[in-house]
Amino acid sequence: MSKRLISMAYSEIEKLSSMELLETIALSEGRTFAAECVCSVSPLLNDITNAEAVSSLSADFVVLNMFDVKDPYIAGLPQCEKKDTIRLLKKLIGRPVCINLEPTELDHGTESLWKMSEGRIANAENARAAKEMGVDMITITGNPGNHVNNDAIIEAIREIRKELGDEIILISGKMHGSGSISEAGEKIIDKDTIKGFCDAGADVIMIPSPGTIPGVTVEIAHDWISYIHSLGKLAMTAMGTSQEGSDTDTIRQIALNCKMAGTDIHHIGDSGYVGMALPENILAYSIAIRGVRHTYRKIGQSINR
Repeated sequence: MSKRLISMAYSEIEKLSSMELLETIALSEGRTFAAECVCSVSPLLNDITNAEAVSSLSADFVVLNMFDVKDPYIAGLPQCEKKDTIRLLKKLIGRPVCINLEPTELDHGTESLWKMSEGRIANAENARAAKEMGVDMITITGNPGNHVNNDAIIEAIREIRKELGDEIILISGKMHGSGSISEAGEKIIDKDTIKGFCDAGADVIMIPSPGTIPGVTVEIAHDWISYIHSLGKLAMTAMGTSQEGSDTDTIRQIALNCKMAGTDIHHIGDSGYVGMALPENILAYSIAIRGVRHTYRKIGQSINR
């Protein structure tokens, strides 16, 4: 039996297969913490990557938003060959790395920050490139205004799963409407869509954290997550509404809401100011879901262990 992810050193984690990594997350019983960061903007701490910053604050794995597999770039990363970008980052942070891919069109993106590029489209070619660069997980989702819908997510899951089999973990869903009025608020997902994601090959289903999207209560999120678990999959509650830049009391409330809803993975978004959540909120969230022992252990553990 695998150990819990929250108790493992990176020298152990990096040897795991995708399915073994999923098992370590499940064994952590709702104490796995993912932090997202925008890799294309200037880092909050200037000369180190946002991924390094969130890892130092106790994240178990990092989600890179805006990472382009055809033109790899992470602001603040030391110079290296483009093909080595992800491997160098993993060497620096000692964490698994996830990237976002979006099943949408190149001309989508009403806000210039989120405008699409070829290397960020959710398809088999980009997923294969990501895997070969060392990416451990892919989130199939949508940024603000990019008009990603659930049917497109299902098709992308099928295509990528056919290409990669069990070589990579697929996380699928939306943390906000992504510009779709018909798939916003409590209509962002339903049980038919959840089953569609699972049948297509998703390993983890992402839903909005209760308290972040209008109408998504703890009760609704718990019902969705119970159904996800009944299908043998894991759940991730995600905060993508800029509340990661809120006050720490709000963060703690959202964290406990997600815990009560039954999530396996807690996610905090990338928009404190811009690029990553406020450092104090990352700490507050981690402590709320797993206490100071696991939080400070993750902070203090050498990546060379």
